[in-house]
Amino acid sequence: MSPRRSYDQYCSAARALDVVGDRWTLLIVRELLAGPRRYTDLHADLPGVSTDVLASRLKDMERDGLVSRRRLPPPGAASVYELTGRGRELLPVLQALSGWGRAELGERRPTDALRAHWFALPLLHSLDGAGLVEVRLEEGDFHLYVGAEDGPVYGDGPAPGEPDARLVVDADACVAVAQGELSLLDAVRDGRVTVTGEGALAKALRED
Repeated sequence: MSPRRSYDQYCSAARALDVVGDRWTLLIVRELLAGPRRYTDLHADLPGVSTDVLASRLKDMERDGLVSRRRLPPPGAASVYELTGRGRELLPVLQALSGWGRAELGERRPTDALRAHWFALPLLHSLDGAGLVEVRLEEGDFHLYVGAEDGPVYGDGPAPGEPDARLVVDADACVAVAQGELSLLDAVRDGRVTVTGEGALAKALRED
């Protein structure tokens, strides 16, 4: 565990950055918003992070009360990391950061990694209400828990139950929504997003 570095400034923003300002910390939070994750899963979905740095960041986050580690009962018998309540309070911070970063996306570079669930935060920002939404992209499927106050915010793969809305989105439309160039509602109107389902979220997007 690395010693905590500090800006030594009596300012809440500086104190916050003492805890979450290190490289990779907020991206680890982004991944753990999906719920408990094994170390190997985190490493797979954080391309570019070394094993040493990931292990060090997780230890620091445990020390700072953002993350806890527990052992799954058999037959899982693996250790998982999950956000504490304090760590989960970073969701609106990441949503704000994601919104601010829209202008920085630009064209995807050849070296840019991409995971389908990285679109979860911008899509959550575009959805009002509460319910389970399944999103299908060429890059893969993921699901969102819109309006969730506890538990996971999103998850990989199809929805674990019948979703309130199912969205089929092409990558270009998803990028346009993520960049703020296109609203999700306009993407549905333009036929770039197909919406099925009978829940309130689906009906609101279709303007039933």
